[in-house]
Amino acid sequence: MTRLADLHGALNLAQGFADFPAPASVKAAAVQAIKDDYNQYAVTWGSPRLRAAISEKADWFNGIKADPDKNVTVTCGSTEAMMASVMALADPGDEVIMFEPAYENYTPSAILAGATPRPVTLGPGFALDEEALKEALNERTKLVIVNTPHNPSGKVFGRDELRVIADLCEDFGAIAITDEIYEHILYDGREHVSLATLGSMAESTVTISGVSKTYTATGWRVGYTIADQTLTNAIRKVHDYMTLCAPAPLQEASVSALKLPKAFYEDLAASYQKKRDFMTKGLRDLGFEFFFPEGSYYILADFSSLSRLEDTKFASSMTVDCGVAVVPGSSFFADPRKGHKLVRFSYSKKDSTLSSAMGKMRAYFRA
Repeated sequence: MTRLADLHGALNLAQGFADFPAPASVKAAAVQAIKDDYNQYAVTWGSPRLRAAISEKADWFNGIKADPDKNVTVTCGSTEAMMASVMALADPGDEVIMFEPAYENYTPSAILAGATPRPVTLGPGFALDEEALKEALNERTKLVIVNTPHNPSGKVFGRDELRVIADLCEDFGAIAITDEIYEHILYDGREHVSLATLGSMAESTVTISGVSKTYTATGWRVGYTIADQTLTNAIRKVHDYMTLCAPAPLQEASVSALKLPKAFYEDLAASYQKKRDFMTKGLRDLGFEFFFPEGSYYILADFSSLSRLEDTKFASSMTVDCGVAVVPGSSFFADPRKGHKLVRFSYSKKDSTLSSAMGKMRAYFRA
């Protein structure tokens, strides 16, 4: 959709990257790192300074105790962190559970590992369907992928839901992989809970995050995993042969990002909450129906009352004719029919971009 948006000059509310700048101090740190000659290969599993900063941040924010040398691996973004983790821990014949709607790279990660993706559809309001999860779990289940805050719905898994997942993982001997890349983008006073802090899950959880979303640096490709040493050793082997290392100067600059004051995170969430409120009001007025986002920066909207088109054609028309690019909902389901009346909006954009996009949509649907 980004290519189509570029081709037609549409405003890109499809891909989840910002059109506003990263923090000035973080950009300055990247420039300084290049000047200081951090321009050769970094340690394969990450700069020692960055691994120490990740460990410190995981302690104060996530409540996870992590040894920088034994438990932390720096990767080329959270996408590689997920791919390396799944390929390291799943074998042919294993099953990998993911909750639908699901971010698009989870299924390919399982397939490339030779494992079988096992989608479990979330219930009404994207609540965890405990019975559906129990039904999906079996002796072949190796991994359970959890994404909170959630892309594409904006759902935040609560402590009680995560405890259910933790208990079932323990019962079936499954490893959890948690994609927590949006962990700081929470609304209305919600709490981010890391699955690794529940019960004995620290021993069988891979926690994934990175600098992309929080620090407006999706192009830096700096992500990381935190896991028990046995899991970490396996992940590092795959990471080593997959990408060797993340960009050295940007790893050093990421130390600066992770050491920003706590006020930065409060301002970040407040800024995104204003964007969410603006977009949800505008889309509701137009006739879209959706789950009110609790975190991340996406709205997965039902357009049934606005068009009889299927999602791919509707998204194409939105991009070409309306000038606002969105993602077809079928992208997030194994069975495309489940998303055929849905599109995803990303509001990680400047206020002026969102205002312009809303104006284009008002004119388009009036016409």
